[in-house]
Amino acid sequence: MNRRYSSKVPTSDRGTLVSAPLPVTFAGGSEGEWRVESIAAVRGEALPDASHLAVVEGPDGIPATAAWVLRGVSSNERYVTRAEREQLVAKQSALGRAEATRAALIPITKSDVWWELSQDERREIFEERSRHIATGLEYLPAVARRLHHGRDLGEPFDFLTWFEYAPEDAAGFEELVGRLRETDEWRYVAREVDIRLAR
Repeated sequence: MNRRYSSKVPTSDRGTLVSAPLPVTFAGGSEGEWRVESIAAVRGEALPDASHLAVVEGPDGIPATAAWVLRGVSSNERYVTRAEREQLVAKQSALGRAEATRAALIPITKSDVWWELSQDERREIFEERSRHIATGLEYLPAVARRLHHGRDLGEPFDFLTWFEYAPEDAAGFEELVGRLRETDEWRYVAREVDIRLAR
């Protein structure tokens, strides 16, 4: 069923996201339940200004007034071991919590050098050297997240990561993002935009 983003996202009985692929569109413009507070280029080109963001699950319902549209699909975790996945499932929160009135959309494109590496080489940089998963676990369940893949869809961004958190957890989220941007993995980022939102 195609719908605008709501709290009724696919969940398991533990309240965490299931791994069934879900197409999601982020449309920046003058419509949407999320108010855009800032759009900042972290590396590379920014996105055009927008006052609101609509998050649409499924292929239909994109606002006609959208200034930009980013598409991705949720999928299985690519670099996660079974033990790490079990830890994530045990700790992470579902999206759509009433108290989570702050959000961030962070689209990222990795460099050609990254994609020329083998899967095991990328995993080594991602976790053994950069501790991406271990770092993220420290901020659960306060910060809920869902990763969307865009590279295989021919989209301009390889990944669209969506975060939701309560206002009192904003400082923790800033710390999380700052730590991830100091890792070896971030050296392979060719473009990143940081979009902050409120509702």
